Amino acid sequence: MESAALNVLFLCTHNSARSILAEATLNHIGKGRFRAYSAGSNPRDNQQPNPLALTVLQDAGYGVAGLRSKSWDEFAATDAPKMDLIITVCDNAAGEVCPVWPGHPATAHWGYPDPSEAQGPEEQRKAAFKATLHAIRSRLEMLVNLPAERLDKLRLQATARELSGK
Repeated sequence: MESAALNVLFLCTHNSARSILAEATLNHIGKGRFRAYSAGSNPRDNQQPNPLALTVLQDAGYGVAGLRSKSWDEFAATDAPKMDLIITVCDNAAGEVCPVWPGHPATAHWGYPDPSEAQGPEEQRKAAFKATLHAIRSRLEMLVNLPAERLDKLRLQATARELSGK
């Protein structure tokens, strides 16, 4: 456990806001214990991460290089990194039939409101992204600070679901 980082995949429908925020946050605060990825069940053609998501991440001091919207099919392929934990961050993806993931990773649902749906002037919409980033970071800080024994393969499922707050 000490030497290998846990691979975590965050899923959302379009992979443009919540899952992107979670990927960047965990990679930033993960202390080398985690490697985060994100994907969507239905990313739109040529879709890129929401520009406000990238702005909020940059404002928080997180790296955004390499972030892109992608299909979850990339992570179901035989040559993809093997996931230890898969977390859905939107209710649509939580209810969809997921691919069969190699290695049978632990799964959990951590729902967050979609900041992309915020209306109004840019500052108001940006505030919605900041609120979602804060909520994601709060939960991920709990995960990152767990002792190693709570993250072993046999306990990871229960631990991730406990952190959902439900």
